Amino acid sequence: MDIKEIIGQLVKKYSTNNPFKLADLLGIVIVFEPLGSIHGYYSRSHRTKVIHINDNLPFNKQFLTCAHELGHAILHPEENTAFLKKNTLFSTDKIEIEANTFAVELLLPDELFEDQSCCFTIYDAIEEKGVPIELLSLKRVDGKKILS
Repeated sequence: MDIKEIIGQLVKKYSTNNPFKLADLLGIVIVFEPLGSIHGYYSRSHRTKVIHINDNLPFNKQFLTCAHELGHAILHPEENTAFLKKNTLFSTDKIEIEANTFAVELLLPDELFEDQSCCFTIYDAIEEKGVPIELLSLKRVDGKKILS
């Protein structure tokens, strides 16, 4: 099953693409704490999944971090992940790319790309959701990249 299918099933089952709500509904604990330059990380201890988020980040970056770490919790549940730093967003490591893809697909559903007639643009959406423009290259609509 690919990442887009997994997200589709989650959104259908729980009627939300909000990563904080999904984590709560999936029983994943979210801890906000001071982490310095670290945005967040995922850990699992004694069957408890935990997403750690830097409480000093602006909300839109916390939103993106939560979506990324939720990706780890769902796609790589047995692995404690490396700290998500700003430069980790552009990692070539397979599990980091998968978590970034999960975050982009979760936060930027295809519907955002289907109706460009209103005054709300994709650039407004990425700003609101905290998605760096560089990660848009991970987004696929109808199997095609939206940016090359």
